[in-house]
Amino acid sequence: MPVEEWYSQLPIITKSYVTLSFLTTAGCALEVITPFNVYFNARLIFQNLELWRLLTSFLYFGGLGLDFLFHMFFLLKYSKLLEEGSFRGRSADFLWMLIVGGTQLMLLAPFVNVQFLGFSLTYMMVYVWSRRHPYVQLSFLGLFTFSAPYLPWVLLGFSVMIGSSPVVDILGMIAGHVYYFLEDVYPQMSGRHLLKTPGIVKALFPTPEVAPLVHVSICLRHARWTLVHSVTVECGITF
Repeated sequence: MPVEEWYSQLPIITKSYVTLSFLTTAGCALEVITPFNVYFNARLIFQNLELWRLLTSFLYFGGLGLDFLFHMFFLLKYSKLLEEGSFRGRSADFLWMLIVGGTQLMLLAPFVNVQFLGFSLTYMMVYVWSRRHPYVQLSFLGLFTFSAPYLPWVLLGFSVMIGSSPVVDILGMIAGHVYYFLEDVYPQMSGRHLLKTPGIVKALFPTPEVAPLVHVSICLRHARWTLVHSVTVECGITF
């Protein structure tokens, strides 16, 4: 498939996020801007009114290289899986999920001295996807298999093994778990939906929405996955 056709077929939120992330990271690499212009700093945001940092701190993924490609692959893969899966036809709800997660990360970041939040937001997407697909079977480098809900923990362990700080991953897990609980678990327990997408967000997507392919109900989702074969997905660098 030609690159232009592949790019044009990406869902709108995924396409926008990946494009802005690439442009921001490339701009820093070419010294059009610097990471000092985009990192998250609460004092600069609220005292100096540098409000763009509320967005740009989620768009910088380090220098151009293998690490950047690896994170772009993860971002593209799991953002696309969510937007075309449980958020199919509900781009407004997907954007609201990112806003809710991003808000949590900005509240937590000052306490752990994290300036670039895109890594954690990507990890949040991984967490939400993994919890919504409990019967999918994954394989880590062909060494062992595990159910999808364990994916964030496997990746966290891998990060620790290679000497990376687990703080960024843990932030994403916290944000993902809070969203998953309030969106998928709590409504089943209480009948109340606390994270209803605001009308102002829905107004950004005027196209009539269609029913998602994957029902958000935990019970129905679990019942369906028991009727299909497990899916094996390669993890690690080829994840």
